[in-house]
Amino acid sequence: MTPNPAPGKRTEQVHAGAPQLRGAELVGMSGGGSETAVGCEATPGGGDKKRDSLGTAGSPAHLIIKDLGEIHSRLLDHRPVIQGETRYFVKEFEEKRGLREMRVLENLKNVIHETNEHTLTKCRETMQDNLNQVLQRLQEATDSVCRLQQREQERKKIYNDHLIANEKQHLTQWEDFMKEQYNKQAEVDEEHRKAMERLKEQYAEMEKDLAKFSTF
Repeated sequence: MTPNPAPGKRTEQVHAGAPQLRGAELVGMSGGGSETAVGCEATPGGGDKKRDSLGTAGSPAHLIIKDLGEIHSRLLDHRPVIQGETRYFVKEFEEKRGLREMRVLENLKNVIHETNEHTLTKCRETMQDNLNQVLQRLQEATDSVCRLQQREQERKKIYNDHLIANEKQHLTQWEDFMKEQYNKQAEVDEEHRKAMERLKEQYAEMEKDLAKFSTF
């Protein structure tokens, strides 16, 4: 059984273990898994045996245990991160923002109510007044367009009728002209035939006269 150390040595052990306890607390804040492993160094009842087994604060065993605690806390213990994000979320959306969304929604509600009660009614009345004038002008414009279209159709009909009449007249004139040409051609052919007969008779008489002179 190991004897208890002297009071002076016990005080030195407590003071020597204080930095180790502070380091254990820092590690425990980053993760709860390593707080027990490292915190055992600061217990006053451990004596020289535990201090010798774990080593001093700068020993390799202490550093390895500290690194293992940090790795364990970073890999497996996410409570500090979640708590930090939760506090940030609460602070951002409750403390800083306050009732800003509610005020925005209330303003939107007031705007919508104002629009439904007054703006839409005024716009409807204004549109009805203006639309009546616009409809009246559109009706007048439509009537004018209809009159113009009717006049254009009448003018086009007259023009088409005139074209048809002129075409018929030209066709009749062309037929008369062709008949006249046929008649003139017949007359010319008849005169040519008569002239040819006269020439034949004349040449026949001349041949007879030549035949008489040739006998002498």
